[in-house]
Amino acid sequence: MDVPCMRAYGTRVVAGVTPGKGGQQVFGVPVYDTVREALAQHHVTASVVYVPASAVREAVFEAVEARIPLILVPTEGVPHHDAADFVAAARAAGVRIIGPNCNGLISPGECKLGGIGGDAPEEIYAPGSIGIISRSGGMSAEIAVTLKNAGYGVSTCVSIGGDLIIGTSPVECLRLFAADSQTQAVVYFGEPGTRAEQALADYLERARYPKPVAALISGDFQEAYPQGTSFGHASAMIQENNDTARAKRRVLQQAGALIVDRMSGIPKLLSGSLDPSCGRA
Repeated sequence: MDVPCMRAYGTRVVAGVTPGKGGQQVFGVPVYDTVREALAQHHVTASVVYVPASAVREAVFEAVEARIPLILVPTEGVPHHDAADFVAAARAAGVRIIGPNCNGLISPGECKLGGIGGDAPEEIYAPGSIGIISRSGGMSAEIAVTLKNAGYGVSTCVSIGGDLIIGTSPVECLRLFAADSQTQAVVYFGEPGTRAEQALADYLERARYPKPVAALISGDFQEAYPQGTSFGHASAMIQENNDTARAKRRVLQQAGALIVDRMSGIPKLLSGSLDPSCGRA
């Protein structure tokens, strides 16, 4: 259902690619056997890879070799060595990958890629000036609804993915939001596991980030379980003390991020950090 939902929201879906299905149409969209054939007929700026985990590597490499600028990979369970291969290839080619294991991205009122927002994204994502970066697709929606209910809107929301190896890091997203004139503040959602939050803290401190960043890091309960136990996302695993939610909140706060301990605190914190009209839907 993602394709008709994307089209209904304003995303221009111009072609599909499935080997052996060339010449068919799905939802009125022409299907080609290869990415090369599709690009010969259409101008393409993004690709969404809807294939099983075992086929993701080959599909992403085909899109990378075609130099499609943005590739979204929603698939869960992609082998780490496959992800490492295509993420490295994409970086070398100057191609951006979002995911794997992500819900997509949306600029409210303009377009969306992937399943983010479902079939009624306007009920979740209001246009505005707050950027969202989230390691969880579900929490992307929860944050957006919380902001909307408080009268705030979203410039762009990026569900970056819950796997250990992903194509676009929180730091890279923050750099993009820093350069985006529509974005006046950023909300970040993180969880235990990986060095993503430590890298984010290092960047915030080093760059003296010019916009307020509110961070919500969940998962304190994981400290009650043995290290090495994974919850939810494959990367949500505490392997050392620095991987805990408490440790991540501490380093982010020291780097200048605004720390909230519950969802309802996000708009309250932003209201004290922004001009009264900033970020309003």
